[in-house]
Amino acid sequence: MAARRVDALLLTDSNALLCGILTDKDIATRVIARELNLEETPVSKVMTRNPTFVLSDTLAVEALQKMVQGKFRHLPVVENGEVIALLDIAKCLYDAIARMERAAEKGKAIAAAVEGVEKHWGTSISGPNTFIETLRERMFRPSLSTIIPEKSKVVTISPTDTVLMATKKMLELRLSSAVVTVENKPRGILTSKDILMRVISQNLPADSTLVEKVMTPNPECATIDTPIVDALHIMHDGKFLHLPVVDRDGDVVDVVDVIHITHAAVATEILLDQIMRQQAQ
Repeated sequence: MAARRVDALLLTDSNALLCGILTDKDIATRVIARELNLEETPVSKVMTRNPTFVLSDTLAVEALQKMVQGKFRHLPVVENGEVIALLDIAKCLYDAIARMERAAEKGKAIAAAVEGVEKHWGTSISGPNTFIETLRERMFRPSLSTIIPEKSKVVTISPTDTVLMATKKMLELRLSSAVVTVENKPRGILTSKDILMRVISQNLPADSTLVEKVMTPNPECATIDTPIVDALHIMHDGKFLHLPVVDRDGDVVDVVDVIHITHAAVATEILLDQIMRQQAQ
């Protein structure tokens, strides 16, 4: 995996049928965090068995929805019983951006229609424009604050923690990244892909390698007020899958990943479609 710079591997059985998938997250949390010997651990012990897959004639939007609903980044494509490709949700970021931009246009159309009715009747249908204001906030350019839970799960580690300590924390919260902080301010990020490419492929010992030696320093961050579509652009342009989010004081509050943010894009468009259908009735 490291040699080919890929973060997922498909496994087939003796009949060449798909039987499992192994990802960088599996290696970080099921092998390194549990202190298993890489050279002695068979793939069958740590892979995800019988992964979800799609057929080659499946529509792209259906494949994206499967990944979003199942919360997995990789989706094998099968034709005539044989694996022919592996979809990566990261490649769908452009589609997610398009969805958010379409949602903004739909939101504007709905708000304009409501405003037109109010002007015609000389009254406010929904109080002092509360409906329109909510629509503007939620649909035109909804911010990351609308998708970050009140008690968000984020792994924070120190630059002087070991990679082993980091993977154990990632395993505990079932996450694939950790933000490296000093006084709760982001100084770096360590992802399962970093662990695969910078630790395992270099034969570095996880129990003595410090995070600061292998982290990505000074990662680009978003704020809770950053519009989701802008966060999508940041991730798409920077070609990364995790985006730390800070509050107005610069403290880390969450990390949005490619699945989380694509889910938000899909959900926003679906919600607006429902509103437009109700309006048309």
